[in-house]
Amino acid sequence: MSEYNKSEIDSLLTRDLLFDFYGDLLTEHQKRIFEAVMFDDRSISEVAREEGRSRQSVSDLLKRVDQQLQSYEEKLKLVRKFREQRERIRRIRDISEGILENRDPQGAEEIRKLTEELLEET
Repeated sequence: MSEYNKSEIDSLLTRDLLFDFYGDLLTEHQKRIFEAVMFDDRSISEVAREEGRSRQSVSDLLKRVDQQLQSYEEKLKLVRKFREQRERIRRIRDISEGILENRDPQGAEEIRKLTEELLEET
């Protein structure tokens, strides 16, 4: 089993999130090929053979899909907003734990501000 560095893992997670958010905007053909390679762990060669296409055409399609997903994110920023909200929620959880342990009034004020930010975005 190959080891992934943090950058590769972040890239895979981002790709996965982009597909989760924008996958329904792809054609059925694009989704099927992307899912086969990304989620079913099949090689480009396997997918090409199954689809009756060349390896190069499958590779090109995957590149186009990646570009399309990135383009959607540049315009809509749903993944960025999702990540920002998750980070705020994690911060609220961490502060809450500190308040429960230490009865920290500053932490309570920070939670109020974070929750207001989240509410304004929704």
